[in-house]
Amino acid sequence: MTNTLYHIIDGARVQPETDQYGDVYNPSTGEVTAKVPFATEKTVKEAVANAAAAFPDWAATTPLKRSRVMFKFRQLLEARSEDLARLIVKEHGKVFNDAHGSVTRGLEVVEFACGIAQLLKGEFTEQVGSGIDSYSLRQPLGVCAGITPFNFPAMVPMWMIPIALACGNTFVLKPSEKDPSTSLMLAELLLEAGLPKGVLNVVNGGKVAVDTLLTHPDVQAVSFVGSTPVAEHVYRTGSAHGKRVQALGGAKNHMVVMPDADMEQATDALMGAAYGSAGERCMAIAVAVAVGSAGEQLIARLVPRVRKLKINDGLEPSSEMGPLVTREHLAKVSGYVDLGVEEGAELLVDGRNFTVPGHEKGFFIGGSLFDHVTSEMRIYKEEIFGPVLVVVRVPDFDSAVKLINDHEFGNGTAVFTRDGDTARTFVSTIRVGMVGINVPIPVPMAFHSFGGWKRSLFGDHHIHGPEGVRFYTRLKTVTARWPTGIRAGADFIMPTM
Repeated sequence: MTNTLYHIIDGARVQPETDQYGDVYNPSTGEVTAKVPFATEKTVKEAVANAAAAFPDWAATTPLKRSRVMFKFRQLLEARSEDLARLIVKEHGKVFNDAHGSVTRGLEVVEFACGIAQLLKGEFTEQVGSGIDSYSLRQPLGVCAGITPFNFPAMVPMWMIPIALACGNTFVLKPSEKDPSTSLMLAELLLEAGLPKGVLNVVNGGKVAVDTLLTHPDVQAVSFVGSTPVAEHVYRTGSAHGKRVQALGGAKNHMVVMPDADMEQATDALMGAAYGSAGERCMAIAVAVAVGSAGEQLIARLVPRVRKLKINDGLEPSSEMGPLVTREHLAKVSGYVDLGVEEGAELLVDGRNFTVPGHEKGFFIGGSLFDHVTSEMRIYKEEIFGPVLVVVRVPDFDSAVKLINDHEFGNGTAVFTRDGDTARTFVSTIRVGMVGINVPIPVPMAFHSFGGWKRSLFGDHHIHGPEGVRFYTRLKTVTARWPTGIRAGADFIMPTM
């Protein structure tokens, strides 16, 4: 049955007659399961107006009371985590355990936000001048907006919303139109946790909704996660309209495998990092950089493993990989495999034209593996965002570092080695925002911050963690004197003591 979805504005479900509707699919079956409204400019402005109206009271709420809402939200998330995971599988397609793990990673940010009172403390200096004290404080911005991608419909919104709200802001979320139900469920759990109406609003839609948020004068800050072309548009447009913007873009994450690495561990790492979630992760490993003799050893292990990937519906317990999110994305990823063959790369495992019995209309593709890929090829340069791993062979460590540093993206990277000096040099010289040492997907925990370098991030702040608190607050410094007697005359010089 097809379900009709809605927006959440001022704490209520809203289905404006003026909105157009799009299709939401079950990627495993290819069937339409829901209709999602695409917000008009009027609908988005209504959501922003409600967030702006709710801001003064929410900002005046004590940090401890805001934290208690987060504590209750955390309890509800834990109780409903499996329901959220099933909803993700239904609309995104990733396997259940991966979906459940992504909910947990989002929950960790909620736990971080529960301690927001500690993080909002400022600094105090007594007697900066004669009878003068100085102190600082962090205050909320106002209405903030989040624009989130399809690949993590629970985790990425929870990278933004808990910290923004705990800092005293109100929020308008525009989730991906491909799998919007998870965000709607999160919003309703927050309302159940005691969040006042209007503090969090959810509007579904596409470019009209995004551009309205980017240009609306009452929106003070915008957080975005998605592709680099859209991230750049979000950054340029939002910044031009006077907003703070953190826009996380695309990636082409490399994993360097040194000849001294444990090859079994490296192979396991590549399998999970390249083919987990069907490669639809901004932290997926897309390039294996094989140094020297590591190439032949890796290929010998990878080929049979990729061919034996267990691909099925995400709710099938034995599944290691589910379908891609849409038929259009399936065509795009298959097209990149075609392109790699045309460019002269050696296709060792071909995932095209893969079907799952009983799910012939699903958006399935098998894992693909290319060898002898060069840095001039588009399958090396461009983000494929699917289960396609390319192997680039280089003669030495310095060549591997140069390869990565020369790439336009700098989101995540990893090196597998037993040598501490190699690892330390890699960390020091690599121009990438997140680095793993024998860890293939180095996603920081909630109390650190997530973000890349180069064209993987537009803006000055990484997301969640301490950087998230700084992004969603303004610093105010106060210099105070309480005179007890009459001071004679005006001061015409810069005070120095």
